[in-house]
Amino acid sequence: MGAPPDLSFYPDQPGIYLYKDAKGRILYVGKARSIRKRLASYFNAGPKHPKTEALLADFATIDTVVATTESEALALENAFIKKHKPRYNILLRDDKTYPYIKVTTGEDWPRAFVTRRVLKDGHSYFGPFLPARTCRGAMKMVQRMFQIRTCRIEIDGTLPRPCLYYDMHACLGPCVAGLTTKAAYDEAVKDVLLFLSGRNAELGPRLEEKMRAAAEAEAFEMAAAYRDCLRTVEELAEKQRVQSLSGEDVDVFGDFSDAGNLAVSILFVRGGVVLDSREYFWERLGDVPAEEFWISLLSQFYDGTTFLPHDILLPVDLPDDALEPIEAWLTERRGSRVAIKTPRRGVAFERVQIARDNARQNHLRRFRRVHERGERATLALARALDLDHRPSRIECFDVSHLHGEATYASCVVFVDGEPVKEEYRLFRIERPGIDDFASIAEAVSRRYASANEQGRPLPDLLLIDGGKGQLSAALAALDRIGVQMAAAGLAKREEQVFVPGRSAPIVLARTNAGLRLLQRARDEAHRFGLKSHRRARGKRALESPLLAIPGLGPSRVKTLLAAFGGAEAVLAATDGALAAVAGKAVAARVVRFRENRPGERSGVAATLSEE
Repeated sequence: MGAPPDLSFYPDQPGIYLYKDAKGRILYVGKARSIRKRLASYFNAGPKHPKTEALLADFATIDTVVATTESEALALENAFIKKHKPRYNILLRDDKTYPYIKVTTGEDWPRAFVTRRVLKDGHSYFGPFLPARTCRGAMKMVQRMFQIRTCRIEIDGTLPRPCLYYDMHACLGPCVAGLTTKAAYDEAVKDVLLFLSGRNAELGPRLEEKMRAAAEAEAFEMAAAYRDCLRTVEELAEKQRVQSLSGEDVDVFGDFSDAGNLAVSILFVRGGVVLDSREYFWERLGDVPAEEFWISLLSQFYDGTTFLPHDILLPVDLPDDALEPIEAWLTERRGSRVAIKTPRRGVAFERVQIARDNARQNHLRRFRRVHERGERATLALARALDLDHRPSRIECFDVSHLHGEATYASCVVFVDGEPVKEEYRLFRIERPGIDDFASIAEAVSRRYASANEQGRPLPDLLLIDGGKGQLSAALAALDRIGVQMAAAGLAKREEQVFVPGRSAPIVLARTNAGLRLLQRARDEAHRFGLKSHRRARGKRALESPLLAIPGLGPSRVKTLLAAFGGAEAVLAATDGALAAVAGKAVAARVVRFRENRPGERSGVAATLSEE
């Protein structure tokens, strides 16, 4: 751990603090009632959690954002975690999404439709609907009872005739002038918002008034539609009243952890009945303090939903000072009291036990299946390659480049048949030209010389994307640094496996579990390398000497570099080739720049490539 920062420069106020590395990337986001006191706790003498020690070893700077209250700090923390996904924060990853009904109240002529993404875009969202099938029923009622549009077309009143939804009385037809008015449409939208908000006590009198007005105007068909709508709303209001008297709205959390893997199950109790559940999983989470885990989970989970229950039941006790800010935040959002409890007896305790049982079963189903699949694949691989032991840890290398420029070697890690993404590494190869053999050798040498010196674990199997030549280059690099390990090469065309000491390749059945594992590792290394390579190329485009050409911005430069492979190639391209890629105007700018610089075309290109 480095020297602690001067804490006198940090505010004694609520807010969030951001641990950042030397490159400015956010490593961890935390909230505090007093930022200065919270930071001081990190640097106090005494034993620390392993994750805290790792964080303090990695960080370079600490930034802060001040808030007015701890509840506001909680909202800030959620926003920063969702945006930046810091590696030391506990991230909520959901295997299951629920539908919402979105009403585009930010548009002049709002529309309603079903979505599974909630965005902060100025529109109105209602949900989540659970079970999910109830969303379809609610959407049908919105169309049948209130007739607001569901289409994406631009509403300007110029269409000659409406679509079939108008004839079916499922849309008021704002796309055709004269079928409805803006005031009438806005009234329908207001009714929809009241209906989806559950404010049926306000909606009922509005519908009754419209029914009477339609009857007085002798619009009997419309009056009948309002009558049917009113009956439906009254039935829903009665159902809500009965449920509120006979049962509670509660979210029940349960957890189960084993071997560093954690499963959490949530039961949704509505009207005293368990309607649905949701599951979350964390792999290799390790030992995380309960307070940090549960507060982070609750804040992220309820930041993404519009429905907040009256009570939240947890399987663990949390200190009052940790619960107070999140209870206050939830209460403020709900508009009435939200209590977080840990029951010890009775029906509530039994529900927590049910949630825990669900979490245990989900854990066994999720992690045992993954473990068994990985064990089966690595055992098949050991038999196929005649290895001394099961290759639990596999590291795979792949090389990517663009016409000899910006060469990178990617390394991915698989443990027991599953990727460990936090251990992926990327190596920038500075060697000029295209030489995959030399690039593989350099990356392997750098990777394992460092691992050998620092005592990091070596793989049970080194996999190289390529045939005999690439594998031989990797083995020669290992010999030079004095490291020995099992190795293999996987050639793409025929999916043949090359191993040291055998001139002929090993050909495995396409259904072989070991071959499939090798293919997964190879494809993952290729994907990771291409993703990192494209990111690096995009960054280089922003720094390209082509930006010196008047009228060329970063977007156009990126297009040219992607098409021609580099600044030198762009300047050496013919007028026709430039025009075909970027248009005649851009081609003329490039040609004008090339001709106005001193020296011949090749000289200009060389000058730019050296800058």
